[in-house]
Amino acid sequence: MSIYRQRREFIKTLLMSVISGLPLHRALSKIKELPEFDGPKMPVLFIGHGSPMNVIQDNPFTRDLRKLGDMLPTPKAIVSISAHWLTKGTWVNTSSKPKQIYDIYGFPPELYKIKYQPDGSPYLAQEIVKKSQNIIKPTEEWGIDHGTWTVLYHLFPKANIPVIQISIDYRKPLHYHIEIAKALRFLRSKGILIIGSGNITHNLSKMTWENPESKPYEWAYEFDLWVKSVIENRDYELLTKPKTTIGKIWKLNHPEPSHWIPLIYTAFLHDKETEPISFPHESFQYGSISMRCVAFGKLAQ
Repeated sequence: MSIYRQRREFIKTLLMSVISGLPLHRALSKIKELPEFDGPKMPVLFIGHGSPMNVIQDNPFTRDLRKLGDMLPTPKAIVSISAHWLTKGTWVNTSSKPKQIYDIYGFPPELYKIKYQPDGSPYLAQEIVKKSQNIIKPTEEWGIDHGTWTVLYHLFPKANIPVIQISIDYRKPLHYHIEIAKALRFLRSKGILIIGSGNITHNLSKMTWENPESKPYEWAYEFDLWVKSVIENRDYELLTKPKTTIGKIWKLNHPEPSHWIPLIYTAFLHDKETEPISFPHESFQYGSISMRCVAFGKLAQ
């Protein structure tokens, strides 16, 4: 089927389903495959999300997120891989209305008043299951946690783009996540924005809680620069073996790897032979948290 006929069939099926009274997400579920997307290949983002407090603050990081949102092509949907959904196995949320999860404790009341409640996309979630050959499993559990909604609140404040989340199999070695990333590559040519939400350095025990703008520790600064160099040189395999590559400061920066793994996903979704790389934001918060963000691929100008 040609791209033009495929598009006509897609629009026809969608309109007839909606006219018949089906909700949009149910109408999309009746369509057999994602239509071809004739826009540019969507970039992939790694966002250093840092403290949940960023969602209610106006600072250099949140201002840069808003600028980045203005630069991005408008996606058909967003797939988020957050450091805060750790599971046995890899799962994708199939809910049409994913719940907003306040997986944060002890923060000011105003933070819990923030609402970010986009639609989900059951059809897209099922496509991901199928394309992964069922390595990624469907579930209606979870929703969108603070690793996702605190970021999207600044990138896409209208919450009018469907969002789904994919979990991280925390039992697996770092190299395992490359294969999951490869199974998601098809999404980029379908108009889907993929975001990995974590941090390049993440040691909560060393945070200077009293001063978010404190100077970074030398070991955090060194590690962040090493990661920047690895990305600029496109030597992504090194990201899967940081302990043997950079030594003991790996554990100082990541006592456990939850916030590191989303970077592996985003790097291996990148076409490193042809696509550009940029760093929409570079800074530190609380001395031990790198807020560096990476855009893999071309941003709309």
